[in-house]
Amino acid sequence: MSEKIEIIERINSDFSAAMKAGDKTKLETLRSLRAALKEREIALRGKGEKLTGEEVLSTIATAAKKRRESIDEYTKAGRNDRADEERKELEVIQTYLPTQLAHEEIEEKVREAIEAVEADSMKDMGKVMSTVMPQMKGRADGKEVQNIVRKLLGG
Repeated sequence: MSEKIEIIERINSDFSAAMKAGDKTKLETLRSLRAALKEREIALRGKGEKLTGEEVLSTIATAAKKRRESIDEYTKAGRNDRADEERKELEVIQTYLPTQLAHEEIEEKVREAIEAVEADSMKDMGKVMSTVMPQMKGRADGKEVQNIVRKLLGG
């Protein structure tokens, strides 16, 4: 069974279980995730493409990123109640993403990318990012990768 079908079936199954259990946070989070996946599928269908496993993971990673950004914004605004809700939603979403890479693993992959493109300054940041990000898809936060690249290139 393809990765795409597995993840979508798991989301649908968990959605039904959350509905039966009355778990509002999980239910609403999965509802929004299902809607995002449906929107992505429709957008791709319009281009004559199909939803792939990579597209599914990308959509889920985008949902996780939105939650992280909301957590930051709510925390800055002193709205800890809303930040906590977003954290709970993020926890639910992360269960559908591959295991996140540790900081050290990300740093190692960035070092390899720097060597591969022979980067030696901040001018080469774009080359490094375009080399390393496909390997990180859904497994690391883009901001963290960007910060590591900056640090290693001396920015």
